[in-house]
Amino acid sequence: MLKIVILLSAVVCALGGTVPEGLLPQLDGRIVGGSATTISSFPWQISLQRSGSHSCGGSVYSANIIVTAAHCLQSVSASSLQVRAGSTYWSSGGVVAKVAAFRNHEGYNANTMVNDIAVIRLSSSLSFSSSIKAIALATYNPANGAAAAVSGWGTQSSGSNSIPSQLQYVNVNIVSQSKCASSAYGYGSEIRNTMICAAASGKDACQGDSGGPLVSGGVLVGVVSWGYGCAYSNYPGVYADVAVLRSWVISTANSI
Repeated sequence: MLKIVILLSAVVCALGGTVPEGLLPQLDGRIVGGSATTISSFPWQISLQRSGSHSCGGSVYSANIIVTAAHCLQSVSASSLQVRAGSTYWSSGGVVAKVAAFRNHEGYNANTMVNDIAVIRLSSSLSFSSSIKAIALATYNPANGAAAAVSGWGTQSSGSNSIPSQLQYVNVNIVSQSKCASSAYGYGSEIRNTMICAAASGKDACQGDSGGPLVSGGVLVGVVSWGYGCAYSNYPGVYADVAVLRSWVISTANSI
């Protein structure tokens, strides 16, 4: 991963700050500059696991539906997946539910990262409690600069291969789609209308946090998707825009 980041840094410098299409590094799960927390503060957070190991994050939408990122569910079968909910620790506690089925957004594109959202149906329903709660989907985007938080068990520095056992979170600020695509940042046209950004100095989501929740005003506004490095000042974290993709999530949750 570190070699990829260094290589991309050279490419970006050579191209005047534009990230070439098809070279968009994904955030697969870390919180940079954050703090340890407990599941009672983020009861919608789940750990999506492949063969028993943490792979991505996700959010509880209903008792048997999880929202995550489409890039988390590539080249994998439902039978190898499970979800741990209701625990501060990804490897123990709470409850574990098998995945019955999942559906990636039909318009997901791994090169451009548009429509990076997916819905999972669990084989058994979760019982809601103080540590397991559903979170509502945003109906509109918060204002540029609005306070938000992102949580997960991702790596805590760019290029790291280890993840924390305890849930982490970081406070960030919303960067609107138009602002994120502007000359104020380095992404330019790579920011599409199904994306929203968030940033704070020295803070970000990173590898292992993918699919996890970006929450503002008590609702799910984003799904951790991709970014250039982690906590790079000119490259905010990029998230699937839940308000834009809301109708797809609702219809898919009702039909999967």
